[in-house]
Amino acid sequence: QVQLVESGGGLVQPGGSLRLSCAASEGTLDYYAIGWFRQAPGKEREVVSCLGSSDGRTTYAGSVKGRFTMSRDNAKNTVYLQMNSLKPEDTAVYQCAAEVECGSNWFEGWGQGTQVTVSS
Repeated sequence: QVQLVESGGGLVQPGGSLRLSCAASEGTLDYYAIGWFRQAPGKEREVVSCLGSSDGRTTYAGSVKGRFTMSRDNAKNTVYLQMNSLKPEDTAVYQCAAEVECGSNWFEGWGQGTQVTVSS
């Protein structure tokens, strides 16, 4: 198990950028795939992106591909989600999760979530 803490959410205008952070308060992220998920009001949670643990490959949902970028800083035990060209439909609560491998649905920890609101 690993304890995760997200930060970096907020209110931004359409076209703006935010960088979300997912840090391990306990444990290490080294051995996990890290996924970013989001849930908008009245909608189901969806996967935004995932950074694999074994191959380091990153996958993105089609709706964010080309706009969002994941990265990992092992020295800081932190994973980032850089979000550019934000759209109102990106508004949601964003959570990171430690997963055995991307798509495995075997989770070893979740963050509490951070709100991202894209509005003029």
